[in-house]
Amino acid sequence: MKLSDRVTSVSEFKTTAPRVIRELAEHREPVLITSHGKAKAVIQDIDSYERTQETLALLSMLTRTDKDVREGETRPLKDAFSSVRDRVKK
Repeated sequence: MKLSDRVTSVSEFKTTAPRVIRELAEHREPVLITSHGKAKAVIQDIDSYERTQETLALLSMLTRTDKDVREGETRPLKDAFSSVRDRVKK
C-alpha cells in the first residue's frame, strides 16, 4: 500500500473524520492529510503508532550497541552476567 493512495484534504477530513478514524482502526493504513495541495500530516491507528515507536526504540538501542562494539566499549559476557547476578542477589 502506498501512502499516496490514502490522501485527504484537511477540509474533507473535517467532514469525514469519524469514517476515516473507523477505517484507520479497521485497515491499519495511514492517511495523508493535505492543506492547499501540500502534505501536512499523517494519521495512523494507535496500535500501528505504538508498534512504530517500539521499533524505533529497538533500532536506537541497536545503533548504540553497535557504536559501543565499534569503540571497544564492551566486556566479556561472563563478567556481564556475574554483575547482573550480584545485583539480583542484593
